Parts: sequence; structure tokens; C-alpha cells
Amino acid sequence: MIPARMTVVTLGAHDMPTMRAFYRSLGWREASGSDEHSMFDTGGGIVALFPSQDLADDANVAHSAPAEFPNFTLAINLESREAVDAAFKTLRDLNVSVTKEPGDTFWGGYSGYFADPEGNLWEIVWGPTFRFDERGALILND
Repeated sequence: MIPARMTVVTLGAHDMPTMRAFYRSLGWREASGSDEHSMFDTGGGIVALFPSQDLADDANVAHSAPAEFPNFTLAINLESREAVDAAFKTLRDLNVSVTKEPGDTFWGGYSGYFADPEGNLWEIVWGPTFRFDERGALILND
């Protein structure tokens, strides 16, 4: 049996200094590390940055240039619609690429998307049934 837990999302970075600076500019706490990799605390999980070629080598797969659409998105779930709007104001103030302004979703939530410097897509989202634990981690409703 494999435990159902995701603890780290590792992004292969083509330009480590730019990617590190971007996530630092969001105000995310960076763990001490090395020049070769970086880890950011996300309140229950970690976003790690690792040089793209090295990550492909580590996984024993062929390395390729970033795709236009990576076939995945990452999400930051927030406690209110207002918190989503405030987050997007911060992103615009930082001149971050907003790919979709916040708006109502088909499922009753509220969300928008932004891209980091290498095109990884992040959704910032509120849902009417979202609940969080004391660390800010999302609790899956039964």
C-alpha cells in the first residue's frame, strides 16, 4: 500500500535564479539549501526547484524544452473570494503574468490563474465548501 499523501511538488527549472527570485517575490519562505536547488514552504507541503536537466536525469527520462501547456496546474486554495482578489492584486503589483482573471467557476467557486517565469500554471481558488486545518492545509470533504 502507498500512503495517499503529496508532500513535495518539484518543478524542473530552466533558469534557477529567475525562478528562485520569482517565488521569493511572492513572499514564500525559502528553506536553507544550496545554489543547485531550492525548497519553499507551502503550509503542509513543499514546492521544490531543481535544475530541469538534473531532474530529468534523476528520473531517468529524456529532457525536453518546456511545453506550451504542461498538462498540469498547481493550486493555492484560499479562505474567501476577497482573499483571491487580494492575491491577484499582489500578483499584478509584481507584474506577474495573469493568464485568467478571477471569476466565478462552473462548480460554484471563484478562481483565476497565473504563470511563473517558466510557464508553470498556478490557480488561486476559493470554494464554498473548502475547509482548512490549523496549518492552512486543505481538508478533503467526505
